[in-house]
Amino acid sequence: MLKLNRSFASSFVAEDELVSYMDEHADVLARCQAGEDRYADSLGWLSVDEWASDTILDRTCALAEQIRSMADTFVVIGVGGSNNGSRSVQAALAPEGARLVWAGNTLSAWELNRVLDELEGHDVVIDCIAKNFETLEPGSSFRLLRQYLVERYGREEAARRIVCTGTIGSPLEDLCRAEGYTFVPFATNVGGRYTALTEVHLLPMAVAGVDIRALVAGARTMERLLRTAPAGENSAFAYASARNMLWDRGYRVELLSFFEPRFRWFSKWWEQLFAESEGKDGRGIFPAAAECSEELHSLGQFVQDGTHILFETFLDVLEPGAGDSLVLGGTDVADAFGYLDGKDFWDINKASFTATREAHAGMLPCFTLELDCLDEEHMGMLFYWFAFACYASGELLGVNPFDQPGVEAYKRLMFDALGK
Repeated sequence: MLKLNRSFASSFVAEDELVSYMDEHADVLARCQAGEDRYADSLGWLSVDEWASDTILDRTCALAEQIRSMADTFVVIGVGGSNNGSRSVQAALAPEGARLVWAGNTLSAWELNRVLDELEGHDVVIDCIAKNFETLEPGSSFRLLRQYLVERYGREEAARRIVCTGTIGSPLEDLCRAEGYTFVPFATNVGGRYTALTEVHLLPMAVAGVDIRALVAGARTMERLLRTAPAGENSAFAYASARNMLWDRGYRVELLSFFEPRFRWFSKWWEQLFAESEGKDGRGIFPAAAECSEELHSLGQFVQDGTHILFETFLDVLEPGAGDSLVLGGTDVADAFGYLDGKDFWDINKASFTATREAHAGMLPCFTLELDCLDEEHMGMLFYWFAFACYASGELLGVNPFDQPGVEAYKRLMFDALGK
């Protein structure tokens, strides 16, 4: 299960103040739990089963098995919300399925050449994920990789090795029908950054060997909790409320910190979720991430002694899993690290985390989201918990949590420069 530990923030956000704030804004929680009509075209994720029903999971697993039967490498072409969810699960759990290669998230020739080199000697299937099939990064990478497949396998066989995930009725679906590519529907009422629990990400996860049924089960558990728990017992609403209380007190940056590198790509998903959802109308807390313990030797200085504009949320896994134990042998030379003799790196890392949190909590508010363990079920819980919290936080802040008008500004200038 997930638990929000608020004890290391109580000096800055007193419990009685937080409870009072949540009670005062209980109507916001009620609206989020029910889902508001004004956001009907963006709330398909709120009910997990709408886009991750047992029928959809069966269909997704069958397609994943078919892909694995013809390829050992699955190229996921997408940017932002089209790849961060599945990439974060693959990085966190290292499943034993097909290898995933990530493309469509850059315009760098050097990086695209590296991707092509990475495909040599492997059997390949590609998946172009594009809700509206207008974004430049996935569109250009799809052309490049489609041509690569045709040159390597021939047009007919290449068509068998191309999957497209897009909106029903879009030009991408038309292209699939014309060329014989496999088409997977993009959730019509879910924006990209909220699609982690839809086929957009479930298919790549399943191809990689992730148990998507367990992941969805975790999300369903979290949905039941968050959509029924009252304000005083709702951990995601408590987090959203605390964030907005801190915003009102002048805090402008939230640092998501973790001592397990497997959360690296999850932090990218989290950054996009909150940046695109809340950064508008001159408002919003800036989301940043710190991968520790490395960042303690860089960002850690600012956190400890810099300007007081930020607060911190830690991700903490309570119980070790497979591969989480490594005991350090006794001293073989006089290296001055004898105090580590026989200690497990799991415990050494935990000591670093607890010391860091204690030190930082003396200077700034620190929250901890505690996971019992790191597996599919808990990753599903994480996705739903943060999505719901982001919805509530945006509502409390007074912004639309589901649009992203600022993203379009650079696109207009870029397309003009390219002659579109």
